[in-house]
Amino acid sequence: MTAAAAGPPTDPGTTEDAQALRSLMRADLRAAMKARRRETVSALRTALAAIDNAEAVEAPAAPADEGSEHVAGARSGVGSAEAARRVLSAGDVRALLRAQITERRAEAGVYEGAGRAEAADRLRREADALAAYLTR
Repeated sequence: MTAAAAGPPTDPGTTEDAQALRSLMRADLRAAMKARRRETVSALRTALAAIDNAEAVEAPAAPADEGSEHVAGARSGVGSAEAARRVLSAGDVRALLRAQITERRAEAGVYEGAGRAEAADRLRREADALAAYLTR
């Protein structure tokens, strides 16, 4: 057993925990796709996309004299396609999941009020699928 494995559990807000949660969600997405659980697939795809979007940082504006002569504002060369990503903690990821859950439950209420109980139930099942990740 290594010293890292024998040490205390990681802090719930660390980036390692965030990566572990994301990896778990991706593995569960693959399993849900194989099992054809549509609500779980939809919820996980949307949540993973929200996490990816939250990691995105605004691209810096390129000076007019730099870059490609063929495309305005385009950069060329080694590393030009690399973009920095924001590092999210597990707390950030859980906050995104809570927002996704809240949004689905609110929309379910709207659908219920409009007489679309089946759509409301589907959204509630999606919210429940995501809620399971808040306790992991």
